[in-house]
Amino acid sequence: MTLEEYQKTVIFPVGTGGDHPFFTGKVYLAHISSEQLTISNVTFEPGCRNNWHIHHATSGGGQMLICVGGRGFYQEWGKDAVEMTPGTVVHVPANVKHWHGAAPDSWFSHLNIDVPGEDTRGEPMEHISDEDYLKAVQKKATED
Repeated sequence: MTLEEYQKTVIFPVGTGGDHPFFTGKVYLAHISSEQLTISNVTFEPGCRNNWHIHHATSGGGQMLICVGGRGFYQEWGKDAVEMTPGTVVHVPANVKHWHGAAPDSWFSHLNIDVPGEDTRGEPMEHISDEDYLKAVQKKATED
């Protein structure tokens, strides 16, 4: 499925983008709102995922992910990956190392909501190798 074909399956725009230094694969971003909360629609091409990263905060903070299209995964450091399909909501606590991205065979879009907090900042970390990525998503597939 092309990006244009996928866009017809989701309610929010996929936005603009392409290659990004903290992602493996192409990612697209559409700002949805900057009133009250910052909300963006993030779209990943099949197999695309971000690096491990942390949303730091001294209080509050973190991130909310709401899947609005396709199929993807979220994984916290030291835990199994969680599959995300339309309607799945993931609450990412502040100061938790994690990654999220598309399944190998599906486009994936989620709303990204930055949770307000004090002294918030993002910290991009190491790249996820193809081997570790496939191990995480295949483990989840065999459990289902």
